[in-house]
Amino acid sequence: MASAPQKANLPLFYNNLIPLNSSAHANWRARSTDKAPWLAGNHAIPLTVEEFPQAQRHFPIVFTAGNNPVPIALMGLNEGVNTYFDDEGTMIDTVYVPAYVRRYPFLLAKLDAQSDQLSLCVDPDSGLVGEFDEGEALFTDGQPSTATQNILKFNEQFEQAGMKTQNFMDELKKHDLLMDGEVSIRRDDSEQPFVYRGFQMVDQAKLRELRGDVLRGWNQNGLIALIFAHLFSLDLTRDIFARQIGQGKGPVKVQANV
Repeated sequence: MASAPQKANLPLFYNNLIPLNSSAHANWRARSTDKAPWLAGNHAIPLTVEEFPQAQRHFPIVFTAGNNPVPIALMGLNEGVNTYFDDEGTMIDTVYVPAYVRRYPFLLAKLDAQSDQLSLCVDPDSGLVGEFDEGEALFTDGQPSTATQNILKFNEQFEQAGMKTQNFMDELKKHDLLMDGEVSIRRDDSEQPFVYRGFQMVDQAKLRELRGDVLRGWNQNGLIALIFAHLFSLDLTRDIFARQIGQGKGPVKVQANV
């Protein structure tokens, strides 16, 4: 899930990306924040499979459309609507925060397309790193500080979780278990239901038809538990819909792509 530091193809949230080094950033610090304005206008956040058990309690977990789907947590059902963070990025209700959000503004990325080596990079435009008076130093005596070492470790763990997630998705595709999803929700004051499409979900009919040896293997390696976490989480779609209504944030379309 690492992305090359190229401005034309930056991952979600990132406006810029540069490699972190002790020469150029000797006096840089990273400061903490209780606001995430970069998250406020985003309704779908990438997830790793290791997060499914926690995330399923808070969000519907679905998969993006297309040939290379990835798991996402839905914090809202309409584009630009986040029901858990206000417009300034302050958390409205206590909720699980995906690792993808927590790693920002750092990221492991390839500096050389010919090499598989990953380097710790940062978004310098995030407002969270720079030559500040406050915050934790990123380098001490020309060496990565304890804070930077912890940041690197977290990002390495995220990359490992990303590989596990890719293996999970490969298994779903191998057995043709993904189908186009559709959710229809009717408001009490509306005759016409609001229909949400543009995502994928596990086809339960095909899941029931899988060979016994495949299901046994998935039960042993934990993959079946991940599938059920996804399926159980879909019930929360109506909760997110209700949150949007309660917050006056929609729905805004009769038919919408999640």
